Amino acid sequence: MVISDADPETLDVYTKSANQYQNFLGPGPELNFLEKFTKKLKSEARILDLGCGTGYYADKMRDSGFSVECWDATPEMVKIAKNTYGLNAQVARFSDLSDEGIYDGIWANFSLLHAPRNHMPSLLSAIHKALKPQGIVHIALKLGKGESRDRLGRFYAYYNEREILQLLANAGFEVIQKSKGRSKGLAGTLDPWIILLGSAI
Repeated sequence: MVISDADPETLDVYTKSANQYQNFLGPGPELNFLEKFTKKLKSEARILDLGCGTGYYADKMRDSGFSVECWDATPEMVKIAKNTYGLNAQVARFSDLSDEGIYDGIWANFSLLHAPRNHMPSLLSAIHKALKPQGIVHIALKLGKGESRDRLGRFYAYYNEREILQLLANAGFEVIQKSKGRSKGLAGTLDPWIILLGSAI
C-alpha cells in the first residue's frame, strides 16, 4: 500500500466525521498534557498545532496568551477551526513544514500517526529545524507494530516506546517527559498510546 502524509481515505473519514469529531472532544486527561506542554514555554510563545483537527486545543493555547498557528490536511476540519474558534488555521500537510527556527513549540497531538513510518525520520527532522533552540515538541502516538487501517478506514503507523525514543534522539531531541495509557478514540476501540515532550538540542 502506497501512503502519503495526506492519505485520501483517511482525509475522507475526517471530512465526513468532522462535526462528530468536534463533539467528541472536550475536557479530559489530554488537557493535563496540554498544561505540561505550555508550562515549558515562555509567555506569548509562538506555537504550531501540527494536525490541529477542529482546533480545540489550539483555542485553549491561544486563550492562554500564546500565538498559535494551526495546520490540518482536512479542509472541513480547518473550516471548523476558523468558524468556531476564529483560529489562524490553514490547509497544509506535514510535508509542507519547511520553516527554520521560528517556533517555540510544536503540538503534534495524535496527528503524526497518520504518516507512514518511513516518513517519520524526515518529519521529526523538519520539526526540529522549525523549532528555536530548546524549543518544545509534544508528540502523541499509538503504541503497536507496523501499519494498518482502523475500522473507519483511517491509516495508522504504530511504534513501540524504544522505536520512538530512538527516532526522537536521532532527530536531535532530548525527551523530558513521557506518559503512557489507554483510551477510546473516534473508532471506539481502547488503544494504548504514548505521549512525549521533547526539547530541541
